[in-house]
Amino acid sequence: MSRFFTTGSDSESESSLSGEELVTKPVSGNYGKPPLLLSEDEEDTKRVVRSAKDKRFEELTNLIRTIRNAMKIRDVTKCLEEFELLGKAYGKAKSIVDKEGVPRFYVRILADLEDYLNELWEDKEGKKKMNKNNAKALSTLRQKIRKYNRDFESHITNYKQNPEQSADEDAEKNEEDSEGSSDEDEDEDGVSGTAFLKKKPEPSGESRKFHKKIEDDDEDSEDSEDEEWDTSSTSSDSDSEEEEGKQTVLASKFLKKAPTTEEDKKAAEKKREDKAKKKHDRKSKRLDEEEEDNEGGEWERVRGGVPLVKEKPKMFAKGTEITHAVVIKKLNEILQVRGKKGTDRATQIELLQLLVQIASENNLGVGVIVKIKFNIIASLYDYNPNLATYMKPEMWQMCLDCINELMDTLVAHSNIFVGENILEESENLHNFDQPLRVRGCILTLVERMDEEFTKIMQNTDPHSQEYVEHLKDEAQVCAIIERVQRYLEEKGTTEEICQIYLRRILHTYYKFDYKAHQRQLTPPEGSSKSEQDQAENEGEDSAVLMERLCKYIYAKDRTDRIRTCAILCHIYHHALHSRWYQARDLMLMSHLQDNIQHADPPVQILYNRTMVQLGICAFRQGLTKDAHNALLDIQSSGRAKELLGQGLLLRSLQERNQEQEKVERRRQVPFHLHINLELLECVYLVSAMLLEIPYMAAHESDARRRMISKQFHHQLRVGERQPLLGPPESMREHVVAASKAMKMGDWKTCHSFIINEKMNGKVWDLFPEADKVRTMLVRKIQEESLRTYLFTYSSVYDSISMETLSDMFELDLPTVHSIISKMIINEELMASLDQPTQTVVMHRTEPTAQQNLALQLAEKLGSLVENNERVFDHKQGTYGGYFRDQKDGYRKNEGYMRRGGYRQQQSQTAY
Repeated sequence: MSRFFTTGSDSESESSLSGEELVTKPVSGNYGKPPLLLSEDEEDTKRVVRSAKDKRFEELTNLIRTIRNAMKIRDVTKCLEEFELLGKAYGKAKSIVDKEGVPRFYVRILADLEDYLNELWEDKEGKKKMNKNNAKALSTLRQKIRKYNRDFESHITNYKQNPEQSADEDAEKNEEDSEGSSDEDEDEDGVSGTAFLKKKPEPSGESRKFHKKIEDDDEDSEDSEDEEWDTSSTSSDSDSEEEEGKQTVLASKFLKKAPTTEEDKKAAEKKREDKAKKKHDRKSKRLDEEEEDNEGGEWERVRGGVPLVKEKPKMFAKGTEITHAVVIKKLNEILQVRGKKGTDRATQIELLQLLVQIASENNLGVGVIVKIKFNIIASLYDYNPNLATYMKPEMWQMCLDCINELMDTLVAHSNIFVGENILEESENLHNFDQPLRVRGCILTLVERMDEEFTKIMQNTDPHSQEYVEHLKDEAQVCAIIERVQRYLEEKGTTEEICQIYLRRILHTYYKFDYKAHQRQLTPPEGSSKSEQDQAENEGEDSAVLMERLCKYIYAKDRTDRIRTCAILCHIYHHALHSRWYQARDLMLMSHLQDNIQHADPPVQILYNRTMVQLGICAFRQGLTKDAHNALLDIQSSGRAKELLGQGLLLRSLQERNQEQEKVERRRQVPFHLHINLELLECVYLVSAMLLEIPYMAAHESDARRRMISKQFHHQLRVGERQPLLGPPESMREHVVAASKAMKMGDWKTCHSFIINEKMNGKVWDLFPEADKVRTMLVRKIQEESLRTYLFTYSSVYDSISMETLSDMFELDLPTVHSIISKMIINEELMASLDQPTQTVVMHRTEPTAQQNLALQLAEKLGSLVENNERVFDHKQGTYGGYFRDQKDGYRKNEGYMRRGGYRQQQSQTAY
């Protein structure tokens, strides 16, 4: 009933209204009770003393709220992310759930989410309208929730049998937890204020005090409410109660009702007395607990955000005598927890370093120190549990320092013997009368160090300054390898020496020796003796070093893999320094090309890199045919980037799963070892151009003309299909334009397309001796353009002067004479040389265009007749008969084991 219909006067209604405003101001979300005001200290205390159960369950409810919001807006991707977080949070709260039971709100969200996903899955139209991410997330989440709900089948079944009761319980729990409901509600509804958390364990100490204080404040507020209800027997108070009920419609069933009869008043009075008694009992109990807590002194109030200072762990109890046995026992204790779940690897490394300090302070000898340092380095390698994860910079630097310190100790004390074959029972760590024996392998540590360095370089952005900083560490890595090499040359076995030699080779073979190159270019007469001595003292040339290391491996190694890698690196180094004939002979003598397909992928990548470098070396020497043959397999596959270990193709182009992709990424070569793919393709295309254009001109009318390079022909066809031909921009367009010019015999235009500022910057300036390469290219273009000109226009001339050809192509007369003589000898050009007049006399033996067409027609008719006879024989069943061959007369039908017959086999022999 509204206050405008009360029987009292206006002043009475106004006074009742003003009283109502002062006493009962309903606040949204906190009905029927004044807000609880806390001081700053009390708020801090509340944050500190919250139990683990409160925190875990609140985390779950927050995630559930986010999932429900995402369900409302059909954001399945968000549901998937939050569900994964929810599963992790539930796993953290597993110990609490085992004690208290599975919360009903958790069962409810699992059931609701599964129903929601099934609804979306059955909605075919809705699925079509979903974006790609939501559709993928729907499929993934549906599978996960079905698998996850198998552990909660009984709970979900109970919930689905009585969903209304569960929903009411959850609503009461959430409402009472957020509002802090009164004890009277607890008596009436049977649900406590913390029922949301189910059977909440009783807090102890300060947390008990704090919760008791909140409960007392609640009771005070409830008492004040009861007094208000006692004075609300008048009509104005009942009206104001009705108005309050109107303002809080959603929570009306939780609010108290004014007593209307005498019995209700007596019952309310009795409840107040009971409450006052309970309140008094609780206060007295709280005072007793405070006294106990003050005596015990277990709880201490701390301020949030202040970091706690951790004391260093004590290795040994105070007064313990530090001996070898005690230190070794402590070392074994530390190593026993290595690799176990929950072990802090950083703390383990700190403990081992502290143990080294204790051993050195107590003069326990270098044997114990060496053993502990071996374990420190091994712990550094095991710091990252994932194989693909690389070391952090500080860990990497610590690892290098530890290995250097270990090598200093081993070199300084020659009486220490280390090795994997030494058993722990036979170790000698403290008896200095005999040689010290320590179990451990320095070679294994160095190999792991080298692998970690490779991983660091693989996982660093090659175009950043960070990569350059990491690359500077290679000097330290190489220095450590050299130290271990000298150490093992004195004390190591043959197998260990071969392995460390291979590590040294792998850090040397790809580097161009500029100092040795300069010494070759500089004549010894022009430099003083002191400069020569200084050059000699700088160190041995890389060629001499590679020769010495590789020959030792060739002679002593018993494993094929190390020898194969050494041969390939040796060939690569020869080719890199333009020693073509040594590199070629070593490749042919090794016969690696026959069985390289049986090697493991890293060795195959090294083989591909060596063949590519061999082809580039042949190109620099002007051997275009050898260069083309060496690069043919890599370039014709279209997968040069992947075959050289310099990147992966798109995943859609090749079937491989994530694990295979991770393995292949670990095989990738670091960026500073890469070969320029554009330079490689340019060398291949230019070599193909110098071979293909004269061949095409010589066999222009030959129907059986074969292709030397399919990739080159593909680029020519792409260029011909372009509707508009502008100036070339890319490297491929330059080569295609140069090919067209060479086909016309215009060597100057061809030269301008191949050698210009743009091509110099992209390709030719990258060679060590760029000027020599450019000079060689010009010479090759002139010679091949001359051959192409003679093939193309020989039918036009009766005779042509060699001097004219010399002037036209700017070649000296002996070179022109040599080229024409070779063409005549090889029967490529039907002509003869007139020596006195220095002219080339053409012989009209080449068929005309009409004759060429007639020959082609005759050949096609012959093949048609042959096919007709083959079909006839097949129908008659005479497989062993004879048929007429166009060239060789009658041949027995022996080549019909597969489709295409003898003619197909014969045509294949031309390749």
